[in-house]
Amino acid sequence: MRKFQWLRKKYLILASASFFFSLLLIIPVRLAIAYYQTPQPQAILTLGAWTDREQATAEIARWYPSLEVWVSSGTPPEIARPIFQAAGISDNRLHLDYRAVDTVTNFTTIVPEFEHKRIQHIYLITSDFHMPRAKAIATMILGIKGIAFTPISVPSDADQSKKAKKETISPIIRDLGRSLLWIVTGRTGTSLQSVIDFP
Repeated sequence: MRKFQWLRKKYLILASASFFFSLLLIIPVRLAIAYYQTPQPQAILTLGAWTDREQATAEIARWYPSLEVWVSSGTPPEIARPIFQAAGISDNRLHLDYRAVDTVTNFTTIVPEFEHKRIQHIYLITSDFHMPRAKAIATMILGIKGIAFTPISVPSDADQSKKAKKETISPIIRDLGRSLLWIVTGRTGTSLQSVIDFP
């Protein structure tokens, strides 16, 4: 009986390991296909927090007038909309979305819209200090959906310098785990943000 239980446990561990290994192999393949099929970005996604990200996004949106713009949990509409209006970006191109509560949900809340619109490649905009974590999460969450991304970093200003120094490997590891959880279960593990509150 014990031998059977040991064999069963060993089988489950091997099956789980094989599943996760296969999953991790699928992501780079799907990204490569997306880059090949759609070498130029079809939309812009900005991870909101400070107006400098929205200002940079508005300027980039001017260069690419055919691209729709999503800003995930950025500054309030009364602040964000005038930034884009001043750059000549019409409201029908602009999507201000406030469902996200952290960097992982920045992606999980928007990705269904990209899938619905058959978007396979986006510009990803965030602050330079935040970009390593954003890219790690995007690789998992966008990658599993076959959506490629081209990162554009916004230089940090003096007001952000303290926060910029606080980005470490810990939140990247945490959010990679949460991204994997979302891929497998559809849940983002948002509670981990407060339970394991890395800076």
